[in-house]
Amino acid sequence: MNMTKYYRYIIFACVTIIIALALWYFQAIVAYVLISAIFSLIGAPLVSILGKLKIGKFYLPKALCAGITLLFFWGVFITFFMIFIPLIASEAQKLSQIDPKSILNAINVPLSRFDALVNSLGMSNGENFSTTELLSKRIQSILNIGLFTDLFSSLASTIGNIIIAIFSVSFITLFFLKDEFLFGSGIILLVPTQYEMAALRVISSTKHLLKRYFVGIGGQITGIIVLMTIGLTCVGIQFKTAMVIALFAGIINVIPYIGPLIGAIFGLILSLASKIPTVPTDQLMPITFYVCLVFLAVHLIDNIVFQPLILSSSVRAHPLEIFLVILIAGHLAGIAGMLVAIPGYTIVRVFAKQFLNNFKVVKKLTEKI
Repeated sequence: MNMTKYYRYIIFACVTIIIALALWYFQAIVAYVLISAIFSLIGAPLVSILGKLKIGKFYLPKALCAGITLLFFWGVFITFFMIFIPLIASEAQKLSQIDPKSILNAINVPLSRFDALVNSLGMSNGENFSTTELLSKRIQSILNIGLFTDLFSSLASTIGNIIIAIFSVSFITLFFLKDEFLFGSGIILLVPTQYEMAALRVISSTKHLLKRYFVGIGGQITGIIVLMTIGLTCVGIQFKTAMVIALFAGIINVIPYIGPLIGAIFGLILSLASKIPTVPTDQLMPITFYVCLVFLAVHLIDNIVFQPLILSSSVRAHPLEIFLVILIAGHLAGIAGMLVAIPGYTIVRVFAKQFLNNFKVVKKLTEKI
């Protein structure tokens, strides 16, 4: 009997390794499926609403609801590209024509005072510290038009793969929207029969929490873009430039903690670059202050309103838990780890609640699920 169990464990381990290797080998296809699953979670509420609509005596078929939802996604993406790509290209061209020294001259006085303070405190390790020189190199690399050229060349060289990815994701998403249990049914096929009911409960809870999370993230990005655009426009930044800055800040904000900082630096550089040709140098410092004030205000609103509502309530975890999980994920896998930290932690918590609920720690961490 013991030998039989022993052989079972060996077979189970071998099967697990084979599945893991297969997933790694077909990682592109796995990525398409996972992206489609995320889109289906986001689109599920719209499919549900459309399914309740009544035309005469008939309700809309589920397939038609799924198709309309997929067309809605396409409409959003096409509108997004039609509005923002020309704006981004225009701002990129402006950036390539800006002399980094003109930006540094605008903030030269406070930078010189900061350098003097660093050198006087002996924080420069015996070397003459120069913030101006450091920023000059960084700004030059950001404003380098070659970066944009390389980016578009890379996109052009992989256009075939992009088309395949778009078609694949759209096709898979359509069926996931049409049959909300299709993805879960595929996972159940890999689960032993005695654990099927437990696995179904895990899938159901995970879908519910992740749906709230991804819909919330979409709301957070939209809120930041709207607030940032309004704020920057009010302090005198051109509307088109404000939209580009807000778009970048909203998307990069998805990266926890360092995302807002990157967005603020980019926004400040682009704001100054857009003002240098038309505004006297002595007026750039007030603009810098107002732009920083807008970013600070939006960041506070994000921390006080958006993040507690989205991260804490959507996945039902304590903010400290989320902070620690993001730090650990960032340490293990960098920015990519930080991006998947919350969804991954949600799945782990649901799984632990179902199969490891005998442990005190698990009970405590999963009591709100």
